[in-house]
Order: sequence, then C-alpha cells, then structure tokens
Amino acid sequence: MTVPQTSPETPPRTGYAPVGDLQMYYEIHGSGGTPLLLLHGGLFDIDQQFGELIPGLAEDRQVIAVDFQGHGRTNDVARPLRSEHLASDVVGLLRHLDVGRADVFGFSVGGATALHLAIRHPELVRKLVVSSASFHPDGDRPENSAAVSELTVEMIAGTPMEQQYRAKSPHPDRLQTLLDKLGTYDEGFPGWSDADIQGIAAPTLVTVGDCDAVTLDHAVRFLRLRGGDVNGDFVGVPASQLAVFPGTTHFFGLARTALVLDVVLRFLDAPAPEG
Repeated sequence: MTVPQTSPETPPRTGYAPVGDLQMYYEIHGSGGTPLLLLHGGLFDIDQQFGELIPGLAEDRQVIAVDFQGHGRTNDVARPLRSEHLASDVVGLLRHLDVGRADVFGFSVGGATALHLAIRHPELVRKLVVSSASFHPDGDRPENSAAVSELTVEMIAGTPMEQQYRAKSPHPDRLQTLLDKLGTYDEGFPGWSDADIQGIAAPTLVTVGDCDAVTLDHAVRFLRLRGGDVNGDFVGVPASQLAVFPGTTHFFGLARTALVLDVVLRFLDAPAPEG
C-alpha cells in the first residue's frame, strides 16, 4: 500500500489500520520529504496534543499522526498500557502504510514509545524527538506516579480531555478504564541503561519544560549520553540537542507553538551528520 498524500490546505487523509485487535486511527497531512510520525501523550489524542503544530509541521513534509490504544478514535484492548506494546502497534501501522523510515516526534507516553522504537527498531527511525519523557524512572519527579494513579473521571469532569474522549472514543463509557491503565503505565519497566541511550543511531532532540514532570538534571544526563554538552565552537555542534522551554509544565509541554515549531523544524531540517 502506498501512503496517500495531501497538501496542508486540504483535509487530511484518515483511516484505521488493523493492528492485532486494534483498529488504529491515523491521519496523514501534507506531502514530501521524510515522513514525520507524531505520537501523543497519555489521555490526549492527535488533535489535543498536536492540533496547533500540525499545519506548521506539514508545510514541507508529510505528517502521520496516530491515536494510541484506548485514546481518541482508537479502540481499547484487553492489555495494560506499555511502551513496548504501543511501539509494536506503531510498527504495525508503518507496515500498513508501507513506510520504511520516518522521523519520530513523541510527547510523554508518546516520547517513551518513540524511544522504544529508536532502541528496538533503529532501522525505522531517521531522527528522534523525545519531549517530556524520561528514559529511566529516576528522571521522573516522585509525585508523578501517585498523582496519576489516583485519577478518576470525576476529577477531570468538564475538562477538554473528558469531553474529547467521550466525543471520539468507540467506547465512551470506558474513561475510568483508561485512567486506571495510565496509572500503571510501564509498571515494572526498569528503564533503559546508559548504554542503550548511547547506542541510539538516530540524532536525538530532547525537549523538556523548565517546570516539567521530568527533572532538568535528567534531561541534561540524556543529552550527555547522546554526545551533547560540549564546547561546540571547538568540536562542532553535536547531532543531538536539548531544548528547555521556559515557563512550561508537563501538561502544557507543547503549548508554545511558535517556539516548539522553530526548535523541532530546525532540528529535523538540519543536514544529517556525516557517517
């Protein structure tokens, strides 16, 4: 199957990819260049996470955006939420669309999934953008897991997340099930080793808010493992980079649209390093 192409001015091409028991919803915006795959965060969907960014991202390239298991227009299945499962779903989607290689931009849960793809399926990833996601549990602030595990439908009643879930989901009565699964996301996963991160083939952009759920120390450690934190005037600018967005929390990690677009597009458009 050849991936259909559109221009940014026309409505996206949409569809459902059969991936195991999932009917995985996807959208394709724009055309040209290396495809850019967008992977949203937990409790969000394509529109909520990337809606403001897609027009700019799709101006000169094809953008493929997807709703994860139990999110947006994609159905849920009887399994917990794990980055390895979500990454496997994404591999199935790319095969369905006959995409052999893509740039990957993931936020939070999507960032963890993008990282899994880059480590376990390096042949699929040209460049990697990991936003507001840690590679090891020690990079998360300690209050994160407790707060997420206690979420209930009543606590998010009336919010855009609740409204969008009920409007789009094929089973709008299962919101608490999704919240419960997010509360145990990647439970038991020990994290990636330093060697795993150092071994990633794809040039990597790490982004984090300055008051994010991921600590700044961890983001800097991530950068160093990817070859950054050097004197670029003497040794050159590394292929991997770090961006810290000021005044930015986890929930609003991509809200500064112009800034995010400038950082991400400059990274994606930079020439690939020699070798």
